[in-house]
Formats: sequence, C-alpha cells, structure tokens
Amino acid sequence: MPDPVIAAAIVACWGTLVVVWVAGAIYNAVRAPRGPIRAQSGMLEYVAALVVCAIVVFVVRRLGGEYLSVDLVWVRGIGLVVLVASTLFALWARFSLGTSWSVDPQVGGDRRLRTEGPYAITRHPIYTGLLGMLLGTALLAGVGQWIFLVVAGVILFEVKIHQEERLLLTTFPGEYPAYRQRVPQLVPGLDLVRRRG
Repeated sequence: MPDPVIAAAIVACWGTLVVVWVAGAIYNAVRAPRGPIRAQSGMLEYVAALVVCAIVVFVVRRLGGEYLSVDLVWVRGIGLVVLVASTLFALWARFSLGTSWSVDPQVGGDRRLRTEGPYAITRHPIYTGLLGMLLGTALLAGVGQWIFLVVAGVILFEVKIHQEERLLLTTFPGEYPAYRQRVPQLVPGLDLVRRRG
C-alpha cells in the first residue's frame, strides 16, 4: 500500500473525527441543557495514567520499535479496515449521545442512560472506536513504535471509564448494574466469550 494512501486514510479518518468533535462541542455549548451531573475530579488518576504512559513510551523506544515493525501489505490492509470501521463506530456513538456528550465524565443533556444503538454493543462505544482507530493507525504505520499509542490509549481510557462507571452507578442505581452485566465494556462480543468460558 503506497505511503500517500496510508497518510490520506489516517488524515481523513482522524480529521473527520476532530471536525465532528469540535462542531459537536460548539453545538453542545449553545444547545445543551444546563446543570449536568459531574463526576468527582480524578486528577490523581489521570496523572498516574500519564506517568504509566510515559514509561510505556520510554520502554518501547528503548527496546527499539524497529523490532516490532511489520511491513506486510495484508497487515496494512487490516489496519485500513480497522481504522475506517472504528471511525464510523466512534462517530455513530457520538451522534447517538447528542447533547449528552461531554469531554468530562458527566450525565447531561436529557439525563437518560443510553442502552440502544452502539451502546447495545459496548458500554463505552466512543472509547471502543477511538481505540480501534489507534490500533488501525498503528497497523497502517507498520506497528513498530506506534504500538505505544494503543497501550497508552487503553491506559488513559480505562482511567476515564473507571470515573464514568462510578458516576453512572450513582446516577442510575437501578438501571446501570443490569446494563453492565449485559453489555461488555469495550470489546464487542467479549461477553459471549466470557459466558462460554
């Protein structure tokens, strides 16, 4: 796969996501109802996660990302499919939230628990989509040192998910535990594997 095609795919997917996120943030600033329920600050958790991510980057660079490099057309092809599919999934999840979306963990907008659409596939479909985009980007780039993006993404998103799940359990004590049992956190279909095991 030629490098210009790879670069164009990465820029198109991530660029679309950024444009939609910025437009959505502006729209929500104007249209979203006021007074969301916010999660308690988890700054210490974020700092710890960033330290762990920095260690991962250092270790991967010291081990030599070139040993992890893969320059196979089929790996890059899989990366392209994963990147595009994950971008579409993240956008679907973002549009499903409407004015309830925010950067910080909070329950806003119409203050209802989303369990349909992408939220019937994973409890955190935006993070699933973003992690898939990171994985697809790493595969398209030939893995190598780019794999640290995926590891760093998993660490940072797990911290944020932990905060969000505490807030959701407090806000929806009747609905969220059952939803949590029924739908996997990040990986679609993981609940089927878990049930069989």
